[in-house]
Amino acid sequence: MPIALLALAIGAFGIGTTEFVVMGLLPDVAADFDVSIPTAGYLTTGYALGVVVGAPILTILGARVARKKMLMILMGLFIAGNLLSAIAPAFGVMLAGRIVASLAHGAFFGIGSVVAANLVAPQKKAAAISLMFTGLTVANVVGVPGGTLLGHNIGWRTTFAIVAAIGVVALFGLAKLIPSMPRPEGVSVRNEVTALRNPQALLAMAMTVLGFGGVFAAITYIAPMMTDVAGYADGSVTWLLALFGLGMVAGNLIGGRYADRALMPLLYVTLTALGATLALFTFAAHDKLLSAIAVFLIGGFGFATVPPLQKRVLDQTAGAPTLASALNIGAFNLGNAIAAWLGGLVIAGGLGYTAPNWVGALLAGSALLLAFWSAALERRTAARGGGRVVTGAEARTNTDSLASK
Repeated sequence: MPIALLALAIGAFGIGTTEFVVMGLLPDVAADFDVSIPTAGYLTTGYALGVVVGAPILTILGARVARKKMLMILMGLFIAGNLLSAIAPAFGVMLAGRIVASLAHGAFFGIGSVVAANLVAPQKKAAAISLMFTGLTVANVVGVPGGTLLGHNIGWRTTFAIVAAIGVVALFGLAKLIPSMPRPEGVSVRNEVTALRNPQALLAMAMTVLGFGGVFAAITYIAPMMTDVAGYADGSVTWLLALFGLGMVAGNLIGGRYADRALMPLLYVTLTALGATLALFTFAAHDKLLSAIAVFLIGGFGFATVPPLQKRVLDQTAGAPTLASALNIGAFNLGNAIAAWLGGLVIAGGLGYTAPNWVGALLAGSALLLAFWSAALERRTAARGGGRVVTGAEARTNTDSLASK
């Protein structure tokens, strides 16, 4: 694989750390700002919504900017947001810092996915995308537990300052390792939007919202769930987050390996297993060993869906993939926001810290139903002799190709 993927992985590592580390620090931040745990959960919801909004807006604004340069601009925005969080004098300011950092998230992974796919042969696209996302998953093994440990012992502000420093390293890596990639000729915002008319791409995004939302329904509240219900000490949250991260790494690599071979069957298996694990987690959360196993499996099954879903969106919008790719990253975070909000609602409603697991199971089950529906529509289209929607950019490319022969 090209070494340029390392630069993307470094950026993903920084983004993954800031996205997930707040979950382990939620009680610390809540206590420092004198707010409730559900209120502190808005740091997750706000970040996720910022990704949803930032993904399309920044992708459209950067449509005329070379992809390498745009990635560097996005990383600069990420650094600024984390510095604001680190020095925030009030909860509202910290929430603003989280949103600023999150604006870069969707566009970075969306553009990064396209860049990663373009760096390798067509049959290795999912593997290349998964390697970029490996930075995100490794962040949950190293960055998140390390940041949580620092936050508990030195202060959560130090954690966000270090995340900003990681962003600086990522910015340097992007500048040195990513090759110059000018915007492809013939691709415009209009073509990017037209590509979204493909119902299969929209269905894939809907699966992303529901499936990955199932993961966040449970994991957003992992700290109070594991301490108040499972009986772990506060310090144990660090290694439990590392366990979740190990599951993410394993699931991401497995998803990247098999998505190029059997994309839809992989989604059937992983979404089924994810829904079942989340449902059982409600009961397993009362046992230390079983709850730890469940945390690992949620990370594994959840992230095994990432490469196939991202690849499916790219495949269905191949002529103009950048906006669709960024929107799908936004879809991951829209699911996170909805799930975190619903999880907070059931907790605030007095149903207990395990109630979000049922929310997650229902979301994953809904994603599975959409996967079956998507496959049925695809078979019906194939039987009628139809095919994937061809964008304007693809049409011009195909015409030019025929004319040259």
